[in-house]
This record gives sequence, structure tokens and C-alpha cells, in this order.
Amino acid sequence: MTDNLALSFILLIIEGMARNLDASTENDPQHGSARPLRTPIAVGISSALDGDVEMVEKNDDPSAEAPSPAPQIAAAVPAHLEALADRAREYVEAASAPNTRRAYDSDWKHFASWCRRQGLDQLPPDPQIVGLYITACASGAATNNRKPAAVSSIERRLSALSWHYRQLGERLDRGDRHIATVLEGIRNTQGRPPVQKEAVLPEDLIAMLETLDRGSLRGLRDRAILLMGFAGGLRRSEVVGLDLAEDQTKDGRGWIEVLERGVVLTLRGKTGWREVEIGRGSSDRTCPVIALETWLKLGRIAHGPLFRRVTGGGKAVGPERLRDQEVARLVKRAAIAAGIRGDLPEGERATKFAGHSLRAGLASSAEVDERYVQKQLGHASAEMTRRYQRRRDRFRVNLTKAAGL
Repeated sequence: MTDNLALSFILLIIEGMARNLDASTENDPQHGSARPLRTPIAVGISSALDGDVEMVEKNDDPSAEAPSPAPQIAAAVPAHLEALADRAREYVEAASAPNTRRAYDSDWKHFASWCRRQGLDQLPPDPQIVGLYITACASGAATNNRKPAAVSSIERRLSALSWHYRQLGERLDRGDRHIATVLEGIRNTQGRPPVQKEAVLPEDLIAMLETLDRGSLRGLRDRAILLMGFAGGLRRSEVVGLDLAEDQTKDGRGWIEVLERGVVLTLRGKTGWREVEIGRGSSDRTCPVIALETWLKLGRIAHGPLFRRVTGGGKAVGPERLRDQEVARLVKRAAIAAGIRGDLPEGERATKFAGHSLRAGLASSAEVDERYVQKQLGHASAEMTRRYQRRRDRFRVNLTKAAGL
């Protein structure tokens, strides 16, 4: 996967350098002879998901075959540049989040599978073929279960295809009438309001905390996750990406600093670094800082990932960092156990909650100026913040009465 991601970058830099090397240099005993670096042309990652997307649709064609073997290309890389090539791969890998890579890969494979079944070629990019593909997605003909894809899923798949074609040195013209006009028609006929996760409000969060076992390490960890995630308005990837201090792990995406009045989080996001302040609460029972300090002390976390797997029947803390999916499962499990939205059938309740429920809960319940909520959530625009404010401002301004009716 890393070789695939590094294709465009490495071939532009290293292959160009290799062409400029004199033949005598390539055979110089000091540097050794150049050896071929074989890199697949077909890239294997898929569609860009905004960090604020609440739900990622999985590949809805699980029976799809893997893409046919990709052609190979050999690029001469001198031995003394191998370390530089390895570092280049690491940088390319770090250019996108793991969730983004998984989603891009799923969408590209879905398109490849559909093309094979129809006897069509993926290369070169053909707007007519892509237009037929999104039509099949919208009608349900692109999947085995015949379920039509949502408009947002179709747009995501188009982004995936565009990205992949760029890595192959090709260009997909999304403005071509075979794509743009079909997509506009799909939006007009099948467009629906965005499906949002239920917000976990303060009273809901308190009820969820009561369902956790205070006598176990897992319960203490989960308590800290819920309170920190809510008070910080954090994405699930930001929660699990925290380290105890700066530069302690390669996969860390931020660190904490515990101060007298609260905790400061330094986070690396899509648009760069930002700081998030989590102040101490008015009650020890619901204070996120106390919950964090308790977890650090009893979990004996002295270095590395902040939130880790608990093993040994809940009695031991392992070294492995939690996956972000575990945060979503925790929120869902605790919300159901607390009886939140008990008016709904249990199967429907399970679909209402996820990691974003914590972010939406803070945005909906914090009675402060909107700009402070926007800063805490790391949004570039107030409009994005308003999408998280579930029912917060409904009827606060009554224009009917203001108009004299």
C-alpha cells in the first residue's frame, strides 16, 4: 500500500534524480549499483472523507472480486537513495488518514468490480462509463443487494475515482455532461436531508456514565473517553490519537498537558495544529479532568498512547492504542444501556448514536457565543458548527411574532 501511495511522489523525485546520475557514479563502489524499484501503477487508496462526516458507508458489494493484478514499472533507484525513498513513502503515507485510505480503496475496488462485470475498461478514464456507473449506483444496479446508494455516497465515490486517476497520471473530467448532468439529475430526484447522529446531551451523558463499572480499569477508561470526547468536542480519531506528551509515538496525532485549571490538548488535524482547552467541571462526578487523572493514575499510564486496550478480564492495561471504531461502539453501547431514545425500537436506536454524538452534544448544549463552540470543534466556518447544533436555536427568534402576527 505504501509503495502504491508513493508512486507519483517517488517517481517524480527519485527517478528524475536517477536519470541525472552519471553511469560511472551508478557503478561506483562507494555508492553501489542502482537496483530496480518495482512499484505498482494502480494505486490502492480511496475517497476523501471530511473529518466531520458522521458515517462512512462500507463497500456494499462484499462479494466483489479483487482488482486484476496491476502492471509494474521499474524505476532505477541508486543504493545511496534507498533511505530517502523509504522516508518519502512515510511522508506520502502520512498525507492522508487511515480512514481516508480505507474508504478510497473500497470505492476504487467497487468501481473496478462493476467495470469487470460490464466488460468495460477502467483506463483511460471515460466520462460516459463513469456516468453509467453512478447511474447504476443510484438505481441499485451496482450492488448485489440492489440497494440504491445515497447521493453523498455517490459524490464520495466520484471523489475517489478522481483521486485515483490523478495518481495514474490521468484526469477524470467531472464537469463533462455525461457525469455532471447525470449527477444533477440524481440530486434532484433522490436527494435527501443529511442523516445526522443523535446528540448526546449533558443529562444523557450523565446517564451513560452510570452504566459504566467504576471498579474496573475498563470502566475508568471509558468514563474518561466519554467525558473528554464530550467536553473537548473531539472526533473519535482525535480521542484515540492522543499521547501523554509530545513526540512519544509515531502514530500519535496530539498530546495532553494537565494544568491546575484544566487540560490543554494539542491536536493535529486536516488544516494543521490546534489547541483545545478542557476546563475542570463544577462536580467531581462529571469532571473530565478528574476522570482523566484517575485513569492515568490507576491505569499507570506514564508514556505513549493515552487510551489503550484493557486486557486480562479488565484488570490489565495493554500497550496498544485503541482504534477509533471503539469510541463509536462505546457511545452506542452506553447510550442503549442508559435507555436514551427509549421511544424507538432497539434496532433503530442502535443506528442513532456514534462518536459524533459527543461533538453534536457539546455544540447543542453549550450556552456560549457560537464562535467559542466553532473554535472548540475546529471548524473553519460557523455554518459547519450550526450543522452540529441539534435543535439548539429552534424558535429562539420568532419571526412570526416579530412581524406582528
